[in-house]
Amino acid sequence: MPYFTNEHHMLRETVRRFVERRVKPHADRWEKDGFVPRDVLREMGALGLLGIRYDERHGGNEFDTLATAILAEELGRSTYGGFAITVLVHTDMASPHLFHAGTAAQQDRFMPDIIAGRSIAAVAMTEADAGSDLASMRTTARRVGDGWVLNGAKMFITNGVYGDIYFVAAKTGEPGRNRNISMFIVEKGTPGFRVARALDKHGWLSSDTAELVFEDCLIPDANLLGEENRGFYALMRNLQNERIVLGAQSIGEAARAIELTLEWVTQRRAFGATLWDMQTIRHRLAMRSAQVEAARALVYNTAWRDAQGQQVVKEVSMIKALCGTLVNEVMYDCVQFHGGMGFMRETAVERMSRDARVQAIGGGATEVMLEEIAKRMV
Repeated sequence: MPYFTNEHHMLRETVRRFVERRVKPHADRWEKDGFVPRDVLREMGALGLLGIRYDERHGGNEFDTLATAILAEELGRSTYGGFAITVLVHTDMASPHLFHAGTAAQQDRFMPDIIAGRSIAAVAMTEADAGSDLASMRTTARRVGDGWVLNGAKMFITNGVYGDIYFVAAKTGEPGRNRNISMFIVEKGTPGFRVARALDKHGWLSSDTAELVFEDCLIPDANLLGEENRGFYALMRNLQNERIVLGAQSIGEAARAIELTLEWVTQRRAFGATLWDMQTIRHRLAMRSAQVEAARALVYNTAWRDAQGQQVVKEVSMIKALCGTLVNEVMYDCVQFHGGMGFMRETAVERMSRDARVQAIGGGATEVMLEEIAKRMV
């Protein structure tokens, strides 16, 4: 594609080699254990993969949005969605809050360890009763002396069990449905903060996911992240990046699933011929391949425009709605064309189909995204 430089191509090859060498031989064990070993993330940090768009002075590479999309797509191609999301939450959903809103002192303190993979980041905004509707969150923070006291709970937090630094959203305005939300830096071990439980999920099994509880959790004023009562806008800003990332991850997953299915149907014989000889199967995979290529073009064009500083809110919502739906449609067909083997845990597409389901939910449900698109059509 004309968007890419030699540096982009080198990044893709670096990620792909790392996945082949370090992820695929071991990721089945991570699925059983329920988390990605932290030494793996430190290795990614040493390769420069955890600070792609961050300042060189903190150890980053100062790349662009296209580089982020490349990373997400290649991690999606790994076939292990839990591994992919463990990394992408750290790089593109949690730590950007510190990069965009942190003071120089906050960045100097936390950013080098985040980029190196020595500290793993999580973002805590979702609650049991407040997902896409952020204004409904109930976690509160009130001023006490020279600090803040947090009370509440967060749900479905990726990297929540084994994370080291959490960027937590809490209401700091009047009670009720308002957007007076602020962001706070909460470190593991802070008194009053605990991991209530690890969550048992349908997919993304190698991603540790938790419920977090804050009970009179005292946070120093120095750990207020960004402006007081402006956290809602910080969350919405970063959701744009998050949705590009999830779209690219979905495209990587869908493309790899088609490749694996093509390998299967060209070898599997039934009724005296291969499955590929059946026109219905050939045509369905051909159409899915075309749809994936079209969605990939949307992802990359939007990432390029975002890198140019253009307004892409509608297009980002399109990416999330389209790619989250498409990856599930692709996985349905790929499992179907694998027949009985598609239902077996030993087959990659079985795992991939479970992992893909959440792509239509997390980061903005498809229905919410369609409403965002519709608002901008008239």
